[in-house]
Amino acid sequence: MKRAIALVAVPALAFALAACGDSGDKGGSKPSASASATAAQASHNEQDVMFAQMMIPHHRQAVEMAGLAPSRAASAQVKTLAAGIEKAQAPEIATMTGWLEDWGAPAAMSGMHHDMPGIMGEKDMTSLKGLKGAAFDKAFLRMMIEHHRGAVTMARAENRSGRNADAKALAASIVRTQTAEIARMRGLLK
Repeated sequence: MKRAIALVAVPALAFALAACGDSGDKGGSKPSASASATAAQASHNEQDVMFAQMMIPHHRQAVEMAGLAPSRAASAQVKTLAAGIEKAQAPEIATMTGWLEDWGAPAAMSGMHHDMPGIMGEKDMTSLKGLKGAAFDKAFLRMMIEHHRGAVTMARAENRSGRNADAKALAASIVRTQTAEIARMRGLLK
């Protein structure tokens, strides 16, 4: 009898814990580190860990690029876009860092940054930092489109192979928002 109760209670408890961490990302809100701590511990896999470990430095670079726009961009639309990127991705970095802490995983993958889809090399970043006005706008948009395409690729891999509900919700949000931003940036380049 005790064994039968355990067989029913343990999966039910695991399901309940996982449900507690579900952000219900219906309105575009991002999962928070505190809301997802229980679910993160209950259910994650290597793909979830790799997604967070790779997306953190990827987002950091996007935030760095966006931070250049206020003093270098000529277009108000580019400045607004950059501010939106920074506002969205900085909290996501904090969320993913919290997941890795909860999972007992290191914060970053050493030596892997060069192989990430869409990541800019040092030459690209140095070049972007040296530009101003319309030249900055054009380079920023082209680089950020490539950067976003890389993030979308990584997020789709998370949605295919990840297990953690919050990580998958964030990945779906990244696909949605960054695909829309790519379309917007392509329009600005025309």
